[in-house]
Amino acid sequence: MRTRLSRTTLLIAMLMAVALATACVPVAPAAQSGDGSAALKDVTLLLDWTPNTNHTGIYVAQDKGWYEEAGLNVDIVIPGESDVHQVVGAGSADFGVSYQEGATFARVEGVPIVSVAAVIQHNTSGFASRSSAGIGGPTDLAGKRYGSFGSPIEYPTIDLLMKCAGGSAEDVEFIDVGWADFLSITEADQVDFAWIYYAWTGINAELQGIDLDIIMLKDYLECIPDYYTPILITSESMIASDPETVSAFVGATARGFEFAIENAAAAADILLAANPDLDADLVHASQEWLANEYRAEAAQWGIQTGEVWQAYADFLIDGGIIESFEGESAYTNEFLPEKE
Repeated sequence: MRTRLSRTTLLIAMLMAVALATACVPVAPAAQSGDGSAALKDVTLLLDWTPNTNHTGIYVAQDKGWYEEAGLNVDIVIPGESDVHQVVGAGSADFGVSYQEGATFARVEGVPIVSVAAVIQHNTSGFASRSSAGIGGPTDLAGKRYGSFGSPIEYPTIDLLMKCAGGSAEDVEFIDVGWADFLSITEADQVDFAWIYYAWTGINAELQGIDLDIIMLKDYLECIPDYYTPILITSESMIASDPETVSAFVGATARGFEFAIENAAAAADILLAANPDLDADLVHASQEWLANEYRAEAAQWGIQTGEVWQAYADFLIDGGIIESFEGESAYTNEFLPEKE
């Protein structure tokens, strides 16, 4: 993991250097390939985590040649220690995999990023613990140790969830664990609970016969409203200066996820071929579960609404976490392919 992080950090630094070096150079006509056709446009996609089934549609689009068909050469980058919002907002990566809660905080701080597609229609995350920890609901988090991955959204989310049930995150011990594996750190008794995606860590625990208690956020909508996680983001400047590339990327990615919805087993095999270190049983089980979650009841994959964006922001405003937010400017459906 450390090797991957340092390589990615170096790549991001190189991207920033190239961007600065070319900023003052006149734009040349598009390069031509040997047969006279236009060369593929290089774009960078920064993931939010190591490759998993939240990303399957991306790898499907890559494998099927749909990015190339759209005129793109997509470099998929595993994240380092840099924040995806800052990297994409600065133009050092063209696209990124993010999540609505993080994007909301980033936009409040003035980071010019926009969500161009919802990878999953509903929140499938939750606070998980081994059953031996005795955490059955939000009030049981008091006095427990939380494994934090270092995001500013963690404390307010836990705090507002607990306050809704009559508690407070002041009674939780936050321990920085970074990218550590949830099952490993709970087995070693380093923490009592952590924030997980059920479709990956929850299913992995089930396959291993490990009993978990999970406070799924979708079960506490009266406390924390539903939101999109993950999402695809780009920068405001990318949308303004190169909407054709944004449309091409989102369209090809949409094809990838629609394929994964209809062909879960084949999509899982594609993800595994690109990332052979992944556990095959976990990938297939997770892919089967997510096939019904990517699009859920929405008319098409990727679509978002201002109501969902604003409801989550209003929840943060009511909790005194942020002062204001304009949900309609945080996302766009403009680049999704027309529904057939």
